Amino acid sequence: RVTGAGLRCLREASYPSQRAPSLPAMVHTFLRHGRERPATFAVGVAGPVIAGHSQLTNLPWAVDEAELSAAFGFQRTRVLNDLEATGWAIGSLRGKQLASLTPAPRARPGNAAIIAAGTGLGMAILVRDGGRWLVLASEGGHQEFAPRDSTEEALLRFVRRELGGRVSVERLVSGDGLARIYRFLTRTGRAREGAAMRRRVETASDPNATISEAGLAGRDRASARALALFVQLYGAAAGNLALVARATGGMFLAGGIAPRILPALRAGAFLRAFRDKGRLSPLLAAIPIKVVLEPRAALLGAAACAADLRRVP
Repeated sequence: RVTGAGLRCLREASYPSQRAPSLPAMVHTFLRHGRERPATFAVGVAGPVIAGHSQLTNLPWAVDEAELSAAFGFQRTRVLNDLEATGWAIGSLRGKQLASLTPAPRARPGNAAIIAAGTGLGMAILVRDGGRWLVLASEGGHQEFAPRDSTEEALLRFVRRELGGRVSVERLVSGDGLARIYRFLTRTGRAREGAAMRRRVETASDPNATISEAGLAGRDRASARALALFVQLYGAAAGNLALVARATGGMFLAGGIAPRILPALRAGAFLRAFRDKGRLSPLLAAIPIKVVLEPRAALLGAAACAADLRRVP
C-alpha cells in the first residue's frame, strides 16, 4: 500500500517456483488467501523482457503483461527483468540494507550500475533523471569472458572444454562458476584437493556453498584459492560494467552471493580487479561500491514500480 511515508507491506508469502506450473498460478494462490485486489501489478523475472513478454531463462515459463492483466483485472501490469526490479529499490535502501566496500569515495553526479551474481549474473544500468533513477535492463552477464592473465586464459580453455564452446562471464561469475573455478584449480594441479574436501564437494547438495564456506573459514586451501579467483573475476566484471555505464554515481552488488562472501569482497582483491582498467583506473577508483544486504530488494523494487504505475495518467 502507498502511504505518506512510502510503501507499506500488507502481506507477503513465498512460493517455490520449481513446484509451480506458472506465474499466474502463484498469483492466483496469493490473491485467493487475502482480501487485497491490487489495481496495478509488477513482477521481476529472470530473463530478457521484450515488449512486455519474457521467456524465463531458468524456468519453462512465458510471462506476458497483457495476459496477466486480462487474467486478474489489473489496470496496468509491468514485467521487469529481475535486476531491473532491484534497480527500482536502490534509491530507497538505507543503513543496514547496504554495506560499503569503499568507505571514502562519495557518489558523484552521473549514472550508477548494478551487478548481481547468484544463479546467474544479472546487470542493470541506472540513469539519473532529476531526483530519480531510470532503470535500464541488461543481459550483459552473457557477454564473452575476457581473461586478463595466463591463469585466466587457462581457466577459459578449461571451461570451454567442459561446456563444449562459448564461455560467457556468467559461466564463471555465478554460483556454478565457483564450482567450475574449483575444478579448474584442482584438476589442473594448481591447487591440491584433499580427500575429505573432495568427498564433501561430491556429496554436497550445493557444492558452491560448500566451497565458499570452506574458503571463507580458511579450512581448505583449494577452496580459498577458488574463492579468491572468483572474487577477482567478479571485480573485473563489475569494473567493465562501470566503464560501460560510466557509473560515477555508484556501483551496487546485489544477488545472493555478495552478502555471503562479504569478508572476501572486503579483502582487497575485488577492488584491485575493479580498478585495474589501465588509463581509466583513476575514474573507477573514485566510484563508491556498495553491497545490497536487503534480501527483498527485487520485491521492494517491483512494489515501487507497481506504485509508480498508479500515477500514470
